[in-house]
Amino acid sequence: MQELQAHLSMLLEQYDFNIPDIPGLDFSRFEIEWQRLRSNIPEIWKFNNDGREFQVGESIKARGLTAKHPVILIPGVISTSLESWSTSPEYRPFFRQKLWGGFNMLSQVTFNKEKWISAMLLDPVTGLDPPGAKIRAAEGIDAASSFVQGYWVWSKIVENLAVVNYDTNNLYLAPYDWRLSFYNLEERDGYFSKLKSIIEGLKYRQKKKVVIAAHSMGSTVRVMARLSIFTSEVAHHVVSFKWVESPLHGKGGQNWVEDHIAAYISIAGTHLAKAMTAFLSGEMKDTVQLNPAGAYVLERFFSRKERAKLFRSWAGSASMWLKVNAVWGNSTFAPDDTEDQINTHGILVGFRECQAALHVSDAVKIGNMTAGAAASWILQHTPMTFQACHQGNKMLDTNYSWGIERDEEALSRNNLDHTKWTNPLEVRLPYAPSMKIYCIYGHGKETERSYWYARGEFERGEVAMDMPDNVCHDPHASNCSSVRTQLDLPLLRRTWIDAEYTDETNLPKVMDNRKACRIRNGVKMGEGDGTVSLLSLGAMCVEGWKRPRWNPARINVTTVELPHRPVLSIPRGGANTSDHVDILGSTNLNEIILKVATGAGNEIQDTFVSDIRNYAKKIQWD
Repeated sequence: MQELQAHLSMLLEQYDFNIPDIPGLDFSRFEIEWQRLRSNIPEIWKFNNDGREFQVGESIKARGLTAKHPVILIPGVISTSLESWSTSPEYRPFFRQKLWGGFNMLSQVTFNKEKWISAMLLDPVTGLDPPGAKIRAAEGIDAASSFVQGYWVWSKIVENLAVVNYDTNNLYLAPYDWRLSFYNLEERDGYFSKLKSIIEGLKYRQKKKVVIAAHSMGSTVRVMARLSIFTSEVAHHVVSFKWVESPLHGKGGQNWVEDHIAAYISIAGTHLAKAMTAFLSGEMKDTVQLNPAGAYVLERFFSRKERAKLFRSWAGSASMWLKVNAVWGNSTFAPDDTEDQINTHGILVGFRECQAALHVSDAVKIGNMTAGAAASWILQHTPMTFQACHQGNKMLDTNYSWGIERDEEALSRNNLDHTKWTNPLEVRLPYAPSMKIYCIYGHGKETERSYWYARGEFERGEVAMDMPDNVCHDPHASNCSSVRTQLDLPLLRRTWIDAEYTDETNLPKVMDNRKACRIRNGVKMGEGDGTVSLLSLGAMCVEGWKRPRWNPARINVTTVELPHRPVLSIPRGGANTSDHVDILGSTNLNEIILKVATGAGNEIQDTFVSDIRNYAKKIQWD
């Protein structure tokens, strides 16, 4: 929940929201401050009112360009509001209120947290609505225009598209319940069936193929949170188009994409996923680096355990699980290691050697872990219903896969396996030679890449024991990660990001925005857009999809990296920001979207400001 945390922290600073002295929280005073915050929210463009609202559209219109292709926008989780449709007595006060997005959400998290969490949780086994609760994605363009009043998300893009003659007849926003696995999105909501019908209807009425622009989890469909960002996989589920091509599901046929889609624009797409620490301890970079006021609000009203519990019930969040060591490196090497770098990024989770002060037995020696080893270890610390070898599990094993497939016959078979469709390393792009793909993302902002963890005392919990001689509770599972002791005692070590560990000396000899590699509050920083690492943003675009194995139609893939050059006097960074979310308001991105939509996409050329091409060549593709 990275994004909500950051947004909350920013709101506290922007509007002088004073937290009562700690300890001894005075709720009456707190509520007065909360009401003052709500009443002081300024006009809608407060956060970026610099006169640019329609400038990009005006410049494109001045060239004589106008709407050509219908446009579908697929938001990430930060920009997809969720509202309650439950009529159960305990949830009736929430009816038709936004429980995700808007100030009502922040108010409920603050003053009615237990009920809010209960409503937002999914059934841990089915991954669907729990008894009595029913939450659905809000509809319409307003569902993703702003996160809260004054904090725009897709508004800038919608405004500029409107200048060149887009409206609700040729522009559609496709929100979704990002908590669900992609399989359940179709089973419960018919999401992909509806999206297919909308695309077909737009093409029929407008007589032109459709352009799809997807952000973050929308790119593979992904989430918000500075309470945390999951960039998910609806957009790869869409861009792979395997559902619609499948004779078992979409029944669109192998030519459907070629016949209906002109271009796909991936905006800050998390193609190779994001970090997994939220599942273990409910933490990410933004949870351990908040200012004191934000950290207090987050932990006092939304603890690590509560955040982890939510993450584990949201099967959609599991789509951010990291793909294979072949991408992320081993104990001595990672593709994005820089020259002179002291500690490799291939160690995803590390532990400081000295733990004597904890006064706990060290029966299990846990060393530094690569992505693969960390994945197994994290699964051991999650409930049975989340683990891949749990019989009847509806989470990981029945929804996702994180390997790499190099055999072409196996890639063909994967067309019929929905668990593979969100992983670009295990499924091919559609055979659509005339379709264009544009990968647009930011670079130049420190981004979490790996972590240092600490371990504490044993505690009771609902997961496996952290002890020797653990055995799989399902001995017949082929890839078991769930372990149980012979006594089946619910004990494990408490773990958390080692926020006391900061090392600003772990830097290469050449220090600039590209090569910064420091450890701050237990988080090792790397390259990216502030939320998603560079490898995940760009490796498939510059290398993976250049290979016929994964791109048999040789679809043209253009990559544009936008340097992060914010204006410090503007809270959202201004025209040249390339932060993971704020990039939606950048001039360059808006120009690219409008050019593609108006038929001038041929003007867009590869542009690089990072070493992603060199990094991507070092990945073990073969």
